[in-house]
Amino acid sequence: MPELYAYTDGACSGNPGPGGWGVLLQATDGDSVLKERELKGGEATTTNNQMELMAAISALEALERPSTITVVTDSAYVKNGVTGWIFGWKKNGWKTAAKKPVKNVELWQRLDTAQARHQVTWKWVKGHAGHPENERADELARAGMAPFKK
Repeated sequence: MPELYAYTDGACSGNPGPGGWGVLLQATDGDSVLKERELKGGEATTTNNQMELMAAISALEALERPSTITVVTDSAYVKNGVTGWIFGWKKNGWKTAAKKPVKNVELWQRLDTAQARHQVTWKWVKGHAGHPENERADELARAGMAPFKK
């Protein structure tokens, strides 16, 4: 059974500003890549965190059937949010511990729905540290942003 990985990244020029997201999906047999798919997109006015979330959402929504997948992100915001904070937010009616509305709530809810179909392991890697798949996701995010940059 192939192992599935999604390497995700978001980029923004200004925060807020034009932004993009990128995903490198890979199916591997543990030693070599069997299949690869690249996804990208962007928006004219967004934030880095929104693009990081969109990358993860897009990766999970692109899977046609329930899957076991490892999502690799360089965003501590996404990883900590989806593996920790989200449980309290949901319990508190999408409010933070300080009783304030959760920022980017629509994207968090969409990510929550997208991941519910799958068995997801979340992994954080340091960005811009020479991790080849993370670097490719970053290139895709920048390409997704390109049409919106003036």
